[in-house]
Amino acid sequence: MTSIKTQIRSYQALLDANARLRPLLDGRLPVEEGETRRRTVLICSGTGCQASRSEAIAENLRQLVAEADMEEQVEVSISGCFGFCEQGPVVEVFPDDVFYVKVTPEDAEEIFEEHLRGNRPVTRLLYEEPVLKEKVATQHEMSFYKKQHRVALRNCGLINPEKIEEYIAHDGYQGLGRALTELEPDAVIEEMMASGLRGRGGGGFPTGLKWQFAQKADGDEKFVICNADEGDPGAFMDRAIMEGDAHSVIEGMAIAAYAIDAHQGYIYIRAEYPLAVRRLRMAIEQAREWGLLGEGIMGTDFDFDVDIKFGAGAFVCGEETALMRSIEGERGEPRSKPPYPAQSGLWGKPTIINNVETLANVPQILIHGADWYSAMGTEDSKGTKVFALAGQVNNVGLVEVPMGTTLREIIFDIGGGLKGGATFKAAQTGGPSGGCIPAQFLDTSIDYESLEEIGSMMGSGGLIVMSEKDCMVNIAKFYLDFTVDESCGRCLPCRVGNKRLYEILTKITEGKGTEEDLQKLQELSDTIMNTSLCGLGQTAPNPVLSTMKYFWDEYVAHVVEKRCPAGVCQSLLRYEIDPEACIGCTACARVCPVNCISGSVKQPHVIEQDECIKCGSCMTKCKFGAISKT
Repeated sequence: MTSIKTQIRSYQALLDANARLRPLLDGRLPVEEGETRRRTVLICSGTGCQASRSEAIAENLRQLVAEADMEEQVEVSISGCFGFCEQGPVVEVFPDDVFYVKVTPEDAEEIFEEHLRGNRPVTRLLYEEPVLKEKVATQHEMSFYKKQHRVALRNCGLINPEKIEEYIAHDGYQGLGRALTELEPDAVIEEMMASGLRGRGGGGFPTGLKWQFAQKADGDEKFVICNADEGDPGAFMDRAIMEGDAHSVIEGMAIAAYAIDAHQGYIYIRAEYPLAVRRLRMAIEQAREWGLLGEGIMGTDFDFDVDIKFGAGAFVCGEETALMRSIEGERGEPRSKPPYPAQSGLWGKPTIINNVETLANVPQILIHGADWYSAMGTEDSKGTKVFALAGQVNNVGLVEVPMGTTLREIIFDIGGGLKGGATFKAAQTGGPSGGCIPAQFLDTSIDYESLEEIGSMMGSGGLIVMSEKDCMVNIAKFYLDFTVDESCGRCLPCRVGNKRLYEILTKITEGKGTEEDLQKLQELSDTIMNTSLCGLGQTAPNPVLSTMKYFWDEYVAHVVEKRCPAGVCQSLLRYEIDPEACIGCTACARVCPVNCISGSVKQPHVIEQDECIKCGSCMTKCKFGAISKT
């Protein structure tokens, strides 16, 4: 790949570089009729696909292309996450617009011979729509992508994240260039405020307003921090952006720094994201080499640099004041607010903290303008939002949709419905701080205000889909287990109160709960929410309160009837043998670890309920469907 050896010393030099490097992406653009272009094969190189040997796919294809002396006709490259994680590893061939799923290293030869040489797509590797049961060849035809609108994820699956040349070829650093050469800091902040961009880390605070507070704050030194400490269970939005488009985060930080007159930035990321860390380091070094970080950026008097700070994986360090204490070398504990970080943050200096997704939107707003961005979304929630769609849904993956898209559209149109045709029961948004949304709200607009009205929250973007196979009491217990483990322990309501909530939920799922416990859950939750020091404690009871509100009958079943309607809580299960279906083969009795099944050969067997440990071995072993659990 051709590279520019000289540094970019002006905005015009950046525009010239963009024009010269643009041909690098030509193979990924649609072909006019009769036009021939070099093919580009992009292989997903995100964490998930790498775990399924996507690097071996790329290596095998490169070797086949080289052996056939076709390197002038075919480029084999890597990309960030395409978002379609359920179907990985993903391979896309441009400009043919052919999208392959669940590819293995052994499939490389067939793709090469049939497609790259024979111009015949490999049909068996095409995606099959889960409802229509039809093969789909192109990305834009897939239900998973049809309703998506990618802004924060715009480069993921399109450029090689390890090549700054490709980022620049796709208008990279032009938002920063416009800010430095055409706009005063006040105008940058006005643009952000007019765009309506709100923090995508969970709080939803207006980004421009936060920047304005920091700009106006007195201080001889100011800082910009990127919160990359993504720790919600099932969430991987920020990690995917860092792995697939790290330069967009760096550019967003530089724009923020120019707006508030900061000259040092920090990316706070947990060390357990090695690929994201490697690509961030690579992007920072490349930006320095090209003169896009450091002194006199683009020939101006603006200086800015970025360093990486590691977290040890503490969930509480996602809270901004705990995060800053961790950077300072202190124990990651939150402090009381005010003062807010914009007035007194890192080392007591004015500091703005934005998460990865928020910053990835910033360059596009500076390039296309506030009106372009604010035209997407709803009146109070502008732009798009990235969700990590997971759980009992067919199309697990990263989804970016305009604010205001309904839950039904995300789960059934984009997500392809529930696995095995299961019935939708609830969706958890906002991670451990969010709430469970029942089926009656499937047509709710996904925006900050609408989710709060029904007892949930946007959070950073985790969206877990649940079916009738999920027990809502157990779900609440799962999230409480997480928050209890992650509490820093500084304040009593969170340290002790959430532990008590967890103990009561455990008692209920073991069949030992009382009606008094249900009242305690409600009262204790209210106390914790109103008296905890930081957002972790204040929102921890949300899963309990939302499940009690919308799935009260399940709590009653556990407490009064001593049964789990979903058949999940082991202590409340009851295994029974149907005497009409049992042929007396004795298979169940032979595998029972506690010998609680009695009966003679060729005679119906019986389970002694008082001795049964609910392991389910008998039901698994029975070939005649004679054993059921209730």
